[in-house]
Amino acid sequence: MDFPVKKFLSYYKPYVKVFSAVLACAFVVSALTLVFPLLVRYVTKDVLEGDLSTAMSDVYWVGLLMIILVAVQNLGNYVVDYKGHEIGARMESDLRSELFAHMQKLPFSFYDKEKTGQLMTRITNDLLLLSELYHHGPEDYIKYFVRFIGAFVILFFINTPLTLAVFCFLPVLGFFSLYFNKVLNRALTNNKERIGDVNAQVEDSLAGIRVVKSFANEPLEIKKFNHENERFLKSRKETYKAEAYFFNGTQTFIQLITVTVVIYGAAQIVHAKLDLADLITFLLYIGFMIEPMQRITHMSTQFQEGVTGFQRFMEIKNIRPSIENGPEAVVLASVQGKIEFQNVSFCYEDYLGDVFNQLSLQIEPGEYVALVGTSGVGKTTLSSLIPRFYEVTAGKVLLDGVDVRDLDLPFLRNSIGIVQQDVYLFSGTVIENIRYGRPEASEEEIIEAAKRANAHDYIMSLPHGYQSEIGQRGVMLSGGQKQRLSIARVFLKNPPILILDEATSALDNESERAVKESLECLAKGRTTLVIAHRLSTIQNAERIIVLTEDGITEQGEHSELLKQNGVYAKLYSKQFEVQV
Repeated sequence: MDFPVKKFLSYYKPYVKVFSAVLACAFVVSALTLVFPLLVRYVTKDVLEGDLSTAMSDVYWVGLLMIILVAVQNLGNYVVDYKGHEIGARMESDLRSELFAHMQKLPFSFYDKEKTGQLMTRITNDLLLLSELYHHGPEDYIKYFVRFIGAFVILFFINTPLTLAVFCFLPVLGFFSLYFNKVLNRALTNNKERIGDVNAQVEDSLAGIRVVKSFANEPLEIKKFNHENERFLKSRKETYKAEAYFFNGTQTFIQLITVTVVIYGAAQIVHAKLDLADLITFLLYIGFMIEPMQRITHMSTQFQEGVTGFQRFMEIKNIRPSIENGPEAVVLASVQGKIEFQNVSFCYEDYLGDVFNQLSLQIEPGEYVALVGTSGVGKTTLSSLIPRFYEVTAGKVLLDGVDVRDLDLPFLRNSIGIVQQDVYLFSGTVIENIRYGRPEASEEEIIEAAKRANAHDYIMSLPHGYQSEIGQRGVMLSGGQKQRLSIARVFLKNPPILILDEATSALDNESERAVKESLECLAKGRTTLVIAHRLSTIQNAERIIVLTEDGITEQGEHSELLKQNGVYAKLYSKQFEVQV
């Protein structure tokens, strides 16, 4: 992709004044550096070869001037080092916040395809390297550009033929650097992909560590990790190989320049066209010319890593959220809870066939509806279309007669409470996890929500009650306890529409009874859509909808569907036989 220079530079805007001061200091420090060899030349050529009676006085004045220059340089370097790094850190923080906020806007379809470890690499490692480029890039290039140009001009006036002889090496060095910069960029890009894969493998394995241990599959996970680790090692070797060619090649050119100066300069001294003081000065300034070339070649890695990091940053930033508020999104005065699917078709990205085709369904306000069917027919997908986790391919989903695409997205999702089979709890305390349902809720409201979810008693039995830490993903709680916390979260949210996605299918009988009681309490007075695997749990539903690959094939009450002796009756009979 083309490098977006304008966008890259835009992140300097909030810090342009301070950064300008940093660059000014870098310019002054570099300019003062060029003065020292001239002072040495003045002492060795003009002072020591002149009137010796006044020489020491001149030497002391030159020494005092050097001390002053050192003091100014140190002050300038302090500003460059401290403020420059601070600006880099602030820009990194801005970029990370912007990228994280953008990721929050991306739909489920994005996360269905992306690996968490890769995304973590982009938001941490890549931006850390990018901040180094933001800070050191302009500052270092100014410093070394000033030194190089200043040294070249001074050398030109000291001895033009010798300066031109040195200059002949520079175009070749430039072409060499450009070629290997491209090679290095490809290697570094590949390197970032590989470390992202390593992170993804680590995240995947550690997140499922209980499953790993339950199957005694530690050797398998080690094998999978070693595979990704070896791929990363291979990419690093390719990077180091490119760096070795690049750095050693440039070093060879630099050494040839030094050899040329020594031989050519010595020849000019022999022919009385150059004196020793000028050769010493020349060699000092050649150091100032060579150092920028050495530093710039070493900076090329930093430059390429930063550029690659920004390109990867922009790859995510350029992904437009496919689900956003419309230009005239509305908020309903109140939500009654009527849900309609009108000729809805849907297919996932990169999926060949439709999950639904021309499906129509109507759920009345306050109605308790169960959705059943075999695995893979799209029960969860259908419910995910209501809060716009996915966008319909064709047709409409309506809430109280309004297309959900015309509703304000936060309003829509705040109107819907979801309790899933796979409960996600955040690392932190019990009260923090319940408060997630409504961040501004008071402690009294949180406790009341917990009581209604039948969670208060077991919470109070924990070591620190509502302030107890529950560990990452709630590992310190049982399945039933976690589920009741998630229900308390929805009680606190108090939405008019409720989606229960197989909320009790993973629980034991005792936990299921407690959770079922909480869910029945939660469903009162709300439009409720239950996705059920255990058909015994939805016998009291006002309407049961049977979903197959052909769409909705049956709907009615439990007893009515059994009498029809159709798909539902077969599903129910099969589950009963298994239970027996």
